[in-house]
This record gives sequence, C-alpha cells and structure tokens, in this order.
Amino acid sequence: MNQCRLSHFLLCAAVALVGALPVCAAAQSQTTQLQTQVFAAERAFAKSMAERDEKAFAEHIADEAVFFGRTTLRGKAQVLAGWARFFVGHQAPFSWEPDQVEVLESGSLALSTGPVRDPSGKTIARFNSIWRLEAPGVWRVIFDKGSPAEAAAQ
Repeated sequence: MNQCRLSHFLLCAAVALVGALPVCAAAQSQTTQLQTQVFAAERAFAKSMAERDEKAFAEHIADEAVFFGRTTLRGKAQVLAGWARFFVGHQAPFSWEPDQVEVLESGSLALSTGPVRDPSGKTIARFNSIWRLEAPGVWRVIFDKGSPAEAAAQ
C-alpha cells in the first residue's frame, strides 16, 4: 500500500513538472527576447558614438539618468553636456561593445557590461550600464559607470 502511494506521488510530481515546463520555457524565452533587445540597444548606443551622432546618442538616455565619471552627471541634459566633448572630431575617442546582458525576471531593468577600447582597439576600461524598459521595446540607460581595465580584470 505504501508503495502504491509512493508511485502515485511520483506520477503526480512528474505530471506537475511536465506541466510546468511550458511556463518555464515561456519565461526563459521572454528573458532571452529581452536580453536580445538590450544587446541591440547597447550596440545602437555604441554605434551612435562611432558615427558621431549626438541625436541618436541622446535617444538612448533616460531623462533622469545618472552617469558617473570625473563628476557625477545627473539628468539627460547634464549627461549630454558632459559627453559633448567626446563627439568633437571625426573619430570617436573610444568604443564599446556589450559582452554580457542580464535582465531582471520582471523584465523592467537590465545590466549591460563589456570592454571599452581606445581607437587602436586596446581595452582601456569596462562599462556597466543599467537600462530601464520605458515602453515596449524601448530601453534607455538610467545609470552608467566605467571602471579601469585593471580593476575589471580582477
């Protein structure tokens, strides 16, 4: 009799697990989809610098963004004013590429990180950006902070 109950329990557990698989797969699929969106947003953000397109650059920054650097820039206007010097000249002073993106299960915030390179391709730093989903498919940076390449390697 105990063996019968155990078999019934195991059968029920297996049915419950199989029933949960589509839910888990759907959640994983949504997370993967959101990660893909953030990778694309980060790459478009980096491309705006490479193409010297300040207007496109501004599209990726949230109104209440905070960028950390020599000084802390608060709000989109300060960020744009502080980064204007990086748009001087025909060649960008640096480039970046995301190599990792993580999205919260809620799908509302994401972290992107990756190397920052000088014009010769040498890694000089690592960026870390927090993105917020502001509308379906529209991600904007709310926090941005770099770290020296040596600190990032540790």
